[in-house]
Amino acid sequence: MYLNIVFLPLLGSLVSGFFGRFLGGRGAGLVTISCIGLSFFLSGFAFYEVGLGGSSTYLYLMPWLESDSFHVDWAFCFDSLTVVMLIVVTFISTLVHLYSTEYMGGDPHLPRFMSYLSLFTFFMLILVTADNFVQMFVGWEGVGLCSYLLINFWFTRVQANKAAIKAMLVNRVGDFGLALGIFGIFICFGAVDYATVFALAPQLASFNLIFFNIEFGALDFIGILLFIGAVGKSAQLGLHTWLPDAMEGPTPVSALIHAATMVTAGVFLLARCSPLLEYCPKSLTVISIVGGMTAFFAATTALVQNDLKRVIAYSTCSQLGYMVFACGLSNYSVAVFHLGNHAFFKALLFLGAGSVIHAVGDEQDMRKMGGLRRLLPFTYAMMVIGSLALMGMPFLTGFYSKDVILEVGYATYSNASHFAYWLGSIAAFCTAFYSIRLLALCFLTEPNGSRPFLLSASEGSWPMGLVLGILALPSMFIGYFGRDLFIGLGTDFWGNALFCMPANLSIIDAEFMSTGTKIFPLCCSVIGGLVSFFLYKKYTYNLFLWKTSVIGRKFYTFLNRKWLFDKVYNEIITQNLLDFGYHFTYKSIDRGLIESLGPFGLSNVLIDQVNKARLLHSGYLYHYLVILGWSNFLFGIFFVFSFQFSRVLALLVFIVLWSIL
Repeated sequence: MYLNIVFLPLLGSLVSGFFGRFLGGRGAGLVTISCIGLSFFLSGFAFYEVGLGGSSTYLYLMPWLESDSFHVDWAFCFDSLTVVMLIVVTFISTLVHLYSTEYMGGDPHLPRFMSYLSLFTFFMLILVTADNFVQMFVGWEGVGLCSYLLINFWFTRVQANKAAIKAMLVNRVGDFGLALGIFGIFICFGAVDYATVFALAPQLASFNLIFFNIEFGALDFIGILLFIGAVGKSAQLGLHTWLPDAMEGPTPVSALIHAATMVTAGVFLLARCSPLLEYCPKSLTVISIVGGMTAFFAATTALVQNDLKRVIAYSTCSQLGYMVFACGLSNYSVAVFHLGNHAFFKALLFLGAGSVIHAVGDEQDMRKMGGLRRLLPFTYAMMVIGSLALMGMPFLTGFYSKDVILEVGYATYSNASHFAYWLGSIAAFCTAFYSIRLLALCFLTEPNGSRPFLLSASEGSWPMGLVLGILALPSMFIGYFGRDLFIGLGTDFWGNALFCMPANLSIIDAEFMSTGTKIFPLCCSVIGGLVSFFLYKKYTYNLFLWKTSVIGRKFYTFLNRKWLFDKVYNEIITQNLLDFGYHFTYKSIDRGLIESLGPFGLSNVLIDQVNKARLLHSGYLYHYLVILGWSNFLFGIFFVFSFQFSRVLALLVFIVLWSIL
C-alpha cells in the first residue's frame, strides 16, 4: 500500500507521456486522475494507520550508493509529518488534475501536460517520504525540473521561456546551499539518514567546522546551509524573484506549485530537520527574521499589483514567510498546520482565478474586469471564501493557524520574535487590503472590460465547478476540525516526527496572553479589509489624486516594481557578472591565453620552425653528409654517457634521437 502511494503517480505519468498520442487528451486525463485519486485514497488509510493509530512505518527497498563509509539506501519513512504531507499533496493534485482536463481541454498537448503534472506529484512524494537527505535531494531536484517543464509548457512564448529559466537558475542557488549542507552533515555525522543524524545532534552541539578557513559552529553552519535551500524553494526574501514570474505557466500549474508542491518543500525541510535545528539557536534567529521580512515584503508588494495571478502569487510568498518564521520560533507543528490549511484556500483562490480568466478570454489585468459578480456568481462565492480564509477571518480555516503563529511570535520573548510579530501584524493588514481589492476590482466595481469579453463570460463546465466546491469545504472547516489534533495542548499526534526543546514551547505562553494582544492581528485584518472596500468599491477620485501625487507616484512605483529587487539583480549583479565573464574570462583567458598557448600560438610556432628548417635543405650532397656525420657522432656520445647512468635512460635517448634523425 505504502509503495503504491508513491509510485502510482509515476505510472500515470509514464502512461500519459509515452502513450498519450494513442489515448488522447481525455484518455490521458482519465489515467492520471485514476492513479492520483487512488494514491489519495491510500494516503487516507496511511493517515489513519500512522497519524491516528500512531504506528509509524519504515520500508527498506535496496542499497543505492556505497563507497567506503558513505552508505545510502532506497528507503521510505512514513511518520505523522509524512502522512499529513501525503494527504495535502495527493488531495490538491487530484483536484488540479480534474480541473486541468477541462481548463486545458482545447490544448493539443494535453497528454504531455497531464504527464508533467503527475511527474511533479511523484517527485514531491519522493521528497516527503525519503528516509535520508540524499533521497530527499532526488525529490528536491525533481520538483525543480518539473516546475521548469510546466512553467515552460507553452514553450513558444518568450516570457514563458524566461520565467522557466529564471525559476531554474534561482533555485540552483538554493540547491547549492542545500547540497553543501548535506556534505557538511556527512562530514560531521558520518551518515546522511535521518535517524542517525538526529540521534547524534546533541553530541555534536559544540563541534566546529572550518569553511573558507573560517571556523564556525558546525550545527549552526549546517542549519544556515539547509535554510538557504529552503529560501530557494519556498521563495523567501532574496531568492523570491522566481515565484511571481512562475505565473507564465497555465493556471493549474500555479495552483499546484503554490498550494501543495515546490514552495511547501522548503517549509517541510525545516520541519523535518527540527531535531537538528533545535541545537542551532543562531540559525533559528536568522530563520525567524527572514521569515518575518518576507511576510511583510510580499504583502506590501501585492498591494499594487494589477495582474490577478500575480497578486495571489505574492500572497503565497507572504504566507510562506509566516510558516518560516514559525519554524524559526521552534513551533514546527503550527507551521505545518498552516501549510496544510494554506494549501486548501490557496488552491481555491488560484483555480477560482483560473475560472475568471477562462471566462473573460484569458485576460489577467484586474483593471479590465469588474462587474463579474452577476456573470460568475458561483466563482464569486468561491473567491470570497478563499479570500476571507486568506485574511484569517474568524471561523474560517486561515484563522486557526495564522493567528496562532502571530501569538507564539509575541509570546516567545526575544527581539527576533517580536520583530517578526510586528511585521506579521502589518502584513495581516496588507493581506486583507489586497484580498478585498482583488474582489472589488474583479467582481464589485462597474465593468471596465471590453464588451465582447464581458458578453461571452460565463461559468465553466461542471468539473471546474465541482473542484471549486470541493476545495471550499476544507477552506471553511478543516482549520476548526484539525486544530486540537495538530496544535492542541497535550496532543501526541506528531510523536517523534517533530522535536522541540521544552524551553521553546511558547505556544503554552500564547494561551495566557491578554485578549487585546490576541485580537490585534485580527483587528488589523478587519481594518485593512474595510479600508480597501471603501477605497475600491467606488474607486473615489481622491484615491486617483493620491496615486498621481509626487509622493504617491514614488510610493506606488516602488511597490509596483517589487522593491526594485529585479532591477538590482539585473543591472548591478547579473549585468556586471556577464560583463566580467565576457571581457575577462572569455576574451582574456579563453580567447587570449588558451588560444595563444593552444591552436593559434602552437600553429604559428610550428609554421615558423618549418620555414626555418627549409633553409637547411640546400640540395647539395656534401651538406647532408656533414649533418649526418655530426649527428651520428653526437648520438654516440649521448648514448655512451646515458648508458653509464641507466640502461632505461640510454634506451629513451636512443629512441628520441633516432626519431629526430
